[in-house]
Amino acid sequence: MPDTRKTGGQQPEALATFAEAARKGGVKPAEVGLTATPETAPIPVDPAAKQDAATKVLAEGATGRDNGAEEAGGALPDRTRKGA
Repeated sequence: MPDTRKTGGQQPEALATFAEAARKGGVKPAEVGLTATPETAPIPVDPAAKQDAATKVLAEGATGRDNGAEEAGGALPDRTRKGA
């Protein structure tokens, strides 16, 4: 049973779960279940920063103009990196 004391019983983030599976040869590790582990727990981030990045990505996709989506997305935590 995974230690959930640090995660408060939260669900794992999907990208973190996929990253853990990729590190294990494409198979979801047995310890990654319906409750987050310290490696798959949600990473706190300012909702305004996520909204700004999403807006820039969508606007850039719709218009084809550089709206700073790369920089805005790069400023958010990397949810696939081990120990992020």
